[in-house]
Amino acid sequence: MSRSCFHAHTELLRWSVEVAAHPAAAHIRDSKVTDGPVLTVEPATWNAFVHGSGTAL
Repeated sequence: MSRSCFHAHTELLRWSVEVAAHPAAAHIRDSKVTDGPVLTVEPATWNAFVHGSGTAL
């Protein structure tokens, strides 16, 4: 499993997302709220999102 963390910071937007990629799923959460909800998606869904965002992660 690999883990990545992505951050954005502007005057209007502050967020930090942590992604744990596993062959069976991608688990996404707010890295500042570690006991908060986790969004779990299939790898194909995560790959489509990354590809569609125009950003190589």
